[in-house]
Amino acid sequence: MSSRNKVAIVTGAGTGIGKSAALALLNDGYRVGLVGRRRELLDKTAADAGPAAANTLVLPADVGNPESVKALFAKLKQAWGRLDVLFNNAGMGAPAIPMEDLGFEQWKAVVDVNLTGMFLCSQEAIKIMKSQEPRGGRIINNGSISAHAPRPNSAPYTATKHAVTGLTKCISLDCRKYDIACGQIDIGNAATEMTERMKNGVAQANGSIAIEPRMDVIHVGSAVLYMANLPLDANVQFMTIMATKMPFVGRG
Repeated sequence: MSSRNKVAIVTGAGTGIGKSAALALLNDGYRVGLVGRRRELLDKTAADAGPAAANTLVLPADVGNPESVKALFAKLKQAWGRLDVLFNNAGMGAPAIPMEDLGFEQWKAVVDVNLTGMFLCSQEAIKIMKSQEPRGGRIINNGSISAHAPRPNSAPYTATKHAVTGLTKCISLDCRKYDIACGQIDIGNAATEMTERMKNGVAQANGSIAIEPRMDVIHVGSAVLYMANLPLDANVQFMTIMATKMPFVGRG
């Protein structure tokens, strides 16, 4: 199927990685459902797509709310009839404070978006993909470098990103009989609002503060597009894309 006939959903599409991925898909000819909490940011993503804005559907939603998720997928199916790609990107962190000082609501907010939201969106995507013609589709989950190693004082974010890896494997196993492929992209230091603080230095494992290199977020969008465009008999199970000189590989 040509990408000009394909339909995608991108969660967290109003900023950063989600916006970059949505624009990459749109520029390749996809019709894209833009999901996020703030309509004005989703509208800006659509506007930044230029002529491809006609292929967008703005879907404000809370991915941690089951009814909100069901409604957004129903709207997309009603509008376009199918779903070929879901990029589970929506995510958030908690304040970088000691674990023992973290409030329950702070913990729960991160789990609701990063893990429960991904589960809920995957459920609805699978229901559509397994019953459509041609059958199948692809789910791409945004893991993180934190799916491999934590930053200091990041228990909620790191725990959910490790859990994303387990969810990715379960979707891959349970859904291959429906011709649904699932992969994970782990991203390190893309230049977005979330990583802006790195320009001034962030805490390291040894207690020091260091400025960390970042990479242009456009490369993440290109990587997601590559994963999305593979035929369903091929899959990138795990991809790591990161700033070359970020302090991840090695010690210190």
